[in-house]
Amino acid sequence: MDLSVHDELTCQVRDVLDRVGDKWSLNVVYELRDGSRRFTDLKRSIEGISQRMLTVTLRNLERDGLVERTVHAVVPPRVDYELTTMGQTLLKTAWELIDWAEAHAADIAHARAHYDRSTVTP
Repeated sequence: MDLSVHDELTCQVRDVLDRVGDKWSLNVVYELRDGSRRFTDLKRSIEGISQRMLTVTLRNLERDGLVERTVHAVVPPRVDYELTTMGQTLLKTAWELIDWAEAHAADIAHARAHYDRSTVTP
């Protein structure tokens, strides 16, 4: 593989991982797991997210092809968000990571405690 192509692919992968690894994206994806949701409903269900940050996160997820935005021509305007097919595959992948974290949480806590005890300076 050409080095410049490899560097470009590495940059693209890093960009995707930065998106799904940010503070809010997986929260939004998780909240959309059961189907379409309104903005205000999402805002209420994600503790600590501001209106602005939810807007930015949804726009980024839509731009990346993970979320679809549907505007209904009603008064007042109604906007719904739902996962695309690709977004659903991200949810499946995220669940595998969550399952792994749950399965190893005690092991990680034990390793951290062991590390902390061994690195304490008198």
